Amino acid sequence: MQAHPPAPRWYWEDFTPGMVREFGAKRVERDEVIRFAREFDPQPFHLDDTVAAAHPLFRGLAASGWHTCAMVMRMMCDAYLLEAASLGSPGLDKLQWLRPVYPGDVLRVRMQTLEARPMNSKPHVGLVRTQWEAIARRPSGEDEVVLRMEGWGMFQRRGVAAPEAV
Repeated sequence: MQAHPPAPRWYWEDFTPGMVREFGAKRVERDEVIRFAREFDPQPFHLDDTVAAAHPLFRGLAASGWHTCAMVMRMMCDAYLLEAASLGSPGLDKLQWLRPVYPGDVLRVRMQTLEARPMNSKPHVGLVRTQWEAIARRPSGEDEVVLRMEGWGMFQRRGVAAPEAV
């Protein structure tokens, strides 16, 4: 007999416009940068220290932007999505890679709720538009925003039942 999953902690009503949360602390490791690049984004500046050092924009081995997105996604899951009545996402409106991410950086995420509204076609679903910023703490101690993205999430509304399937 399978145990029932715990009731969600976060519903649509918990994402109020203006709310800001910070979470995560993910150290970027050199072997992870190279492993991700080999499999998903095998450009030389993600794989080879010598090539990356000579690149005028990177000046050192840099994580793929898609790897940065994946690390941010994991921090979002750990911080709230795995405990949420999440129904997925219809997509992103904006994605910007602002600065390179290097091995040794420690990433954290700042999330701001920009908008929350019920979904017109599905009243049991609430839409939440959110901006996320990935902030890299450099080994020097400096913080830099390295990624910014905006998108929508769909969440179950508290106390509003989904319509019965026909």
